[in-house]
Amino acid sequence: MGMTDPIADMLTRIRNANRARFKSVEVLHSGINLNIVKVLKKAGYIGGYDIKKNEKGFDVLNVYLKYPDSKTTIIQDIQRVSKPSRRIYVKRDKIPKVLNGYGVAIISTSKGVITDKEAREKNVGGEVLCKVW
Repeated sequence: MGMTDPIADMLTRIRNANRARFKSVEVLHSGINLNIVKVLKKAGYIGGYDIKKNEKGFDVLNVYLKYPDSKTTIIQDIQRVSKPSRRIYVKRDKIPKVLNGYGVAIISTSKGVITDKEAREKNVGGEVLCKVW
């Protein structure tokens, strides 16, 4: 059976691997997943990523998680906002702040997949994909 929401699957894998303190996690490769991982890297929530082929020949993203020390995690939580059953779009003046600026909202805009701060600077709205803090 096919997957209906690859973004939610990727976010759940990252959330679970982060809570289990794994060094890396494999997620399904797609264009939107790659763009979200690039934004997470740029915002400092993950250590890095690379694209590999799995044993079946499909491309997978290997996401490297990062931890500041042995007791804390960088990603406290990661939540999907806009879902296939309910899309959440925001105008440029209604872009949400996550925990008063301590977190990041990842938004798909006409300028690409960017953070909420970049969307405010570029004065564009779009679909709120997820929130990370």
